This record gives sequence, structure tokens and C-alpha cells, in this order.
Amino acid sequence: MSSLMDFLIENPVDNLTDEVVVSQRLAKFPFKISGMTGPQFSEYQKLSTKIGRHKKVEFDNKKFNEMVVLNHTIEPNFRDAESIKKANCQSPEQFLYKSLLAGEIAELAQQISGLSGFDKDMEETVEEAKNS
Repeated sequence: MSSLMDFLIENPVDNLTDEVVVSQRLAKFPFKISGMTGPQFSEYQKLSTKIGRHKKVEFDNKKFNEMVVLNHTIEPNFRDAESIKKANCQSPEQFLYKSLLAGEIAELAQQISGLSGFDKDMEETVEEAKNS
């Protein structure tokens, strides 16, 4: 067996996590994130893509970032029912937008994408999704 095969077997990607800082405002509070699998990424792309009039493809970057952040941020858990209620919110999405600035959400989504093997800018990834 090759050393690459040994490495891949010994280092599965299904539990890949990291701690990241998303802004100066939250520098003292690192976020714990997990990587996306290929099927998860494809599902988020699919759910964020609509075919409009004249077969024009529209990609909802906001929705894509929401799914990435909500499903791959371990700490804090934006899906925690008690925290959502305590923040006087009705949904994880509402709690996310009440807790983080738009740029922090985008940065968090980009950090999760980077951990998932997408080393390029999220805008490039979005463009690829539109063109696929």
C-alpha cells in the first residue's frame, strides 16, 4: 500500500475541525468550525441555485453562506433552541443575523470553505457554482 493511501486511511476528513477568528470585534472568542463534505457542498449549491426566467441561473449567496455557517459552526451553536429563545429570536437564521455582522458571516463561511479544501475566494466558488 502506498504512503498516500496510508495517510488517507489514517486521516479521514469527516471529523475535520478548526478554531478561527472572524473579526477584530470577536478576537477573544474563536469559533469552532467543521469542514463540509462534497455531498454537503453540492446540496448547499443546489438549494441556493434557482433557474429563473429565460433559464437564467441565479445563485443566492446569502442562503449558501447561511447553510454553511449554520451547519458547520460547532461553537457557538446557532441552532441551539435555548440560545435562540434567550436572544428573542424565532429561527437559527434570525439568531445568526442578530449575533454577527454581515462581514463576519461572510468571513466565517469563507473560513469553513477553506477548511473544506476551497482555498480560493468564495466569490470564485460562487462563480463556479453559477457556471456548473
